[in-house]
Amino acid sequence: MFIQAIVFFPLVGALIAGLLGRIIGHRTSEYITTGLLIGAAVLSWIVFAGFWFAPEAAEAGGHAEANKVEVMRWIVSGALDLRWVLRVDTLTAVMLVVVTTVSSLVHLYSIGYMADDPHRSRFFAYLSLFTFAMLMLVTADNFLQMFFGWEGVGLASYLLIGFWYKKPTANAAAMKAFVVNRVGDFGFALGIFAAFVVLGHLDFDGAFHAADGLKGNLPVIHFLSWDLDAMTVVCLLLFMGAMGKSAQFLLHTWLPDAMEGPTPVSALIHAATMVTAGVFMVARLSPLFELSPFAMTVVMLVGALTAFFAATVGLVQNDIKRVIAYSTCSQLGYMFVALGAGMYSVGVFHLFTHAFFKALLFLGAGSVIHAMHHEQDMRNMGGLRKKIPVTYWMMIIGTLALTGVGIPGTPLGFAGFFSKDGIIEVAYAAGGSTGYIAFWALVIAAMFTSFYSWRLIHLTFHGEPRGQHHGHDAHADHAHDDHGHHGSAYDNAHESPNVMLVPLYVLAVGAVLAGVVFNDLFFGHAEHIEHFFQGSLVVSEQLLEAAHGVPLWVKWSATFAMLFGFGAALWMYVYDREMPKRMAHANPGLYLFLLNKWYFDELYDRIFVKPALWLGTALWKGFDDMLVDKTITEGLGNRVKDITGKVVKLQSGYLYHYAFAMLIGIAALLTWAIAAGGLLG
Repeated sequence: MFIQAIVFFPLVGALIAGLLGRIIGHRTSEYITTGLLIGAAVLSWIVFAGFWFAPEAAEAGGHAEANKVEVMRWIVSGALDLRWVLRVDTLTAVMLVVVTTVSSLVHLYSIGYMADDPHRSRFFAYLSLFTFAMLMLVTADNFLQMFFGWEGVGLASYLLIGFWYKKPTANAAAMKAFVVNRVGDFGFALGIFAAFVVLGHLDFDGAFHAADGLKGNLPVIHFLSWDLDAMTVVCLLLFMGAMGKSAQFLLHTWLPDAMEGPTPVSALIHAATMVTAGVFMVARLSPLFELSPFAMTVVMLVGALTAFFAATVGLVQNDIKRVIAYSTCSQLGYMFVALGAGMYSVGVFHLFTHAFFKALLFLGAGSVIHAMHHEQDMRNMGGLRKKIPVTYWMMIIGTLALTGVGIPGTPLGFAGFFSKDGIIEVAYAAGGSTGYIAFWALVIAAMFTSFYSWRLIHLTFHGEPRGQHHGHDAHADHAHDDHGHHGSAYDNAHESPNVMLVPLYVLAVGAVLAGVVFNDLFFGHAEHIEHFFQGSLVVSEQLLEAAHGVPLWVKWSATFAMLFGFGAALWMYVYDREMPKRMAHANPGLYLFLLNKWYFDELYDRIFVKPALWLGTALWKGFDDMLVDKTITEGLGNRVKDITGKVVKLQSGYLYHYAFAMLIGIAALLTWAIAAGGLLG
C-alpha cells in the first residue's frame, strides 16, 4: 500500500495544481503539492528502513525476491504480456528516498523562492509531475515502463527549464536539453529493441534470467561485414541513453545551459534526480553489463573523461549556478567510473550522498541569488558572509561534503569523503591501463573540484563587496527588489526566510551524516552489502577486497589533492587576488579554451546545427517553394488557367456560331467515316 501512495501522491498533486490552480489559488496549490510530497518522503523512508533493518536479509543469503505490486495490465500482444508493476527492492528503496526527500524539500523551498512568481501553481504542478515520472522510472519492472518514466522526466525537465518562457535564453536552453536528450534516448530505445531481440524478454527478471543462460555462449550480431558481440551492442546502446540523461562527455552540453531555469529546478533535476537516472539504469541492468567487459571499459573511460573535463571547465566559470552545474557533471563521471569498474554499490553510494550535498549547494546558491536580488555573477558579489551568515555556513557544509573532507581510515568525514574516496580506491583496484587512467583522472578532478568550490566560497562570501548594481533580471518580467530599496544589491542583501532555510538544515544533516552512517551498507564488508541489496545489483567481492586493500598513499591521494586545491584557492582569492588575472593573461589560449567549455558548443554548431539549418532551408526554399509550389502546383495551375482562358473565348454566345461549329464537326465525322470505309474496303 505504501508504494502506491509514494508513486501516485505526486501525480495527484500535479493534477490538482495544474487543473485547479487558478480556482483554489497559488497558496493552496503550494501547500497541497508540498504536503503530498512530504507524505511520500516519509513513506519512502519507512520502506527504506524495512530494507535497512531487515534481519531476514542475512538469513536469505542476500538474494531475496523483489516485492512487486501490480497496478494493471498494460500491453497484451500475442506472447507479449506487460503489466504495469511497481518493483520494490533495495535499489528502488534507495532511489525512492533520494527522489522524494529532495523533491519535498525543493517544494518547501520553492514556496519562499517563487513567492513573487505569478505562475506558481503551474510551477508546482510541473515539479510534482517530474517527481511522478521519476518515481515511475525507479519503480519500473520492465524496459518499457522504465522508458515511459525516462521520457516523462525529459518532458518535465523541458517544461521546468523553460518555465520562464518569456526569456529567450530559457526557451533556447529548454530546447537544447530536449534535443540533446533525444539523441541519447534514440540509443536507449534501440538498446531496448536489441535487448528484446537478444534476450526475448522486456521484463527485468526474465531478461536477467535469459542473460544468465548466455554466459559462455554469447550471441553474435551480423552487421554488414562485422560480427559484433550482441550484449556489447545492447549495453553500449543502453549506455548511450545514460550518457544523454546523465550529461556525460559529448552529450553533456545541455546541463550548464539548463541553469536558465529557476534554481529549485536545478536542485531537483540537475543535481539529485534526473541526471542520476542514467546511473540508476546502469546499476539496475548490472547483470547485463557484466556480460560485456568492453562496454564496462567504455563506461569507465567515459566517466573518467567526464569527471576530468567538467572539473577543468568549472575552474574558470563565473556564474555561481554554472560552477555547481559543472561540479554535478564531474561527480556523475565519478559514479560511472565505479559502475564501469563493476562496483555498482559504490556508484549508487555516491549517487545517494551526492543528492544531499549537491542539492544543498544549489539551494544555497538560490539563497545567495535571492539575497542579491537575482545576481548570479560571482564577480559582482563578495563579503556576503556578514549579510547572510546562515546561508554561508550551509554552503560551507556543502562544500566540505563535495570536496571530500575527512581523515582516511577513520569514521571522521563528510558525506562526499566516504563515497568519492571509495570510487577513487575502486578505480585503482580495478587495475589495468583503464583503471589507472581513471584513478589519476579522478584524483586530478578532486583537486580541481576543491579549487573551484573554495573559489566560489571566497568570491561569494569573503573579501569586500564588488557589485554596486541591482543585478540582472533572472525572473524575466517579474523580478524586483522585495523591499523596494534602490541601493546596491549588496546593501540590500538579506537572509532568506525560514521556509527556504529549513530545507537547507535538513540537507546539511544528510551532507554531514549520510556517508558515515551508510558507508558499511554500500562500501563495507561484502556480506553486509549483499545482505542489504539482496540481489538487486551485482556485487563483486573480489574487487571490493582489492579496493579495501589498496596502498595507503592511494587512500590519502584524494585528501592531498583536496588540500592542494584548497590551498591554491585560498592563496589566489584571499592573499594574492591579482594572481588569477596574471595567469589568465599569461595563458590566454588555455583560459579561453576552458572559459568556452572546450568549444563544444561552437563545434556542435558548426558540425550539426548549421548543416541542419542549411539543409532545412534548401528543402524549404529550393524543394518546397520552387519545385513543389511554383513549378508543380502553381505552374500546372497557371497552364490550365491559360488554356481555359483561350477556350472560354470560343464561347461567343451567338447561335449561328454554334451551328456553324456543329456543321464543321459533322463534315469532319463524315469525311473520317468515308475515308475509313475506303481504307477498309
